[in-house]
Amino acid sequence: MEPLGMSTVLLVVCISCLLLSAVWKRGAQGKGKMPPGPTPLPLIGNVLQLKGKSLDQALCKISEEYGPVFTLYLGMNPAVVLYGYEAIKEALIDHGNDFADRAKAPLIEKMGDGKVPGIVFSNGETWKQIRRFTLTTLRNFGMGKKSIEERIQEETQYLLEQFHEKKGQPFDPQNLFGCATANVICSVVFGKRYEYNDKRFQTLITVTVENNELFNSGWGQLYNTFPVLMEWIPGPYQRMIQRSDKCNKIVLEEAKEHRATLDPNSPRDFIDCFFIRMDQEKHNEASEFTMESMVNCCLELFGAGTETTSTTLRYGFLILQKYQEIEEKVQEEIDRVVGRSRMPSMADRGQMPYTDAVIHEIQRFISLSPISVPRSVVSDTPLRGYVIPKGTTIFPVLTSVLHDSKEFPNPTEFNPGHFLNPDGTFRKSNYFMPFSAGKRICAGEGLARMELFLFFTSILQNFKLKPLMDPKDIDLSPMKGSMNNLPWPYKFCIIPR
Repeated sequence: MEPLGMSTVLLVVCISCLLLSAVWKRGAQGKGKMPPGPTPLPLIGNVLQLKGKSLDQALCKISEEYGPVFTLYLGMNPAVVLYGYEAIKEALIDHGNDFADRAKAPLIEKMGDGKVPGIVFSNGETWKQIRRFTLTTLRNFGMGKKSIEERIQEETQYLLEQFHEKKGQPFDPQNLFGCATANVICSVVFGKRYEYNDKRFQTLITVTVENNELFNSGWGQLYNTFPVLMEWIPGPYQRMIQRSDKCNKIVLEEAKEHRATLDPNSPRDFIDCFFIRMDQEKHNEASEFTMESMVNCCLELFGAGTETTSTTLRYGFLILQKYQEIEEKVQEEIDRVVGRSRMPSMADRGQMPYTDAVIHEIQRFISLSPISVPRSVVSDTPLRGYVIPKGTTIFPVLTSVLHDSKEFPNPTEFNPGHFLNPDGTFRKSNYFMPFSAGKRICAGEGLARMELFLFFTSILQNFKLKPLMDPKDIDLSPMKGSMNNLPWPYKFCIIPR
């Protein structure tokens, strides 16, 4: 028998792929009709349609054709994308219980040897118990209260000292912002602050930044999309696991010191409270309160309390270097309301609408996390005439809300007026959701908002920013290659006022 010609082989392959695609899509639709979306290719899904352009632009273009709720295939797995305020509100807020699960993250599971203890990526009873305990403990240690405000003000003084030591010379603020924000959460989790040059402290900060960058990079997304295949391909994600082991050891060392000096009647911090809860449930074999869970919770709180706020500060001060007239208006308001003889406090915010608007506009403009950490549906869930099968990944596109042109005219332009009424008072907006929305909204939102206001105003009260280039040449576009919108590294000078 003669061998098949190349054209025949290609024809057979094409027909096989089409049949596979049809069977695959039908199987994925399960018990109901999935939302529409672009036709996926076998094995790789819609990956090529997201390549070569910014994710925002790609998803915007697809939504224009298929509407605010559509299906994309990442590899062979269907995911539902929510685009625009109405779709996200309907799903995450109006039907929050149905969209309360966290989507699977194979890279996170690999780091935890197949387990997902902690707050961010756990589900079901584990998530409910750990989250309830965490929120209660954080409140007990002053989260959202005067005591944590005083802790932020104390850390601000250390940060300002570091700035003064620069003596007007150029420097990259990334590490200093990271140290300041990290120390605030350390005071709650570990019961103490660290010197900025402490080796263990720097290890925690460096690993948090590097692992966050890797998780949101192309490599990280490839692993989460094709976990079985990526196990056979050497990649930087192996370093992510090795680095995490270093952080685990640091937390375990802190925990050992806490256990040796624990007074159940006078808990000092989050770790003490976790040990007390572990002791209360020591006879419960199904308890969610284990050493493994404690370590994960501590590292998640550290990461959540450090990276997002420090990156927002870094991006915000880059923006103010470009728009120096906005910096001057903020400083005029600080001088008028606060003066120079005392530190800014949260009580001042209500009298500082322009400054408040600038901080909100920074968060809106940069859209730090264009897509919220993926959710999944708890059960087969109806939405707008479709049925989303249990376990389907959900991608809420936060940029589609933060950059909604009807709510924020000219959304790609930086304009504090987006959050000001005609009379100059602060304008609230339901479309402001940089911390996501619904059951999985960031647990540290209150702390982050407090830190942003106090660090931002205290720095501008004491220093004037001096860019190293012509302001009009400052590039505000985010770095490429990440799921998050990160500013390009920069140096600047700060001059005492």
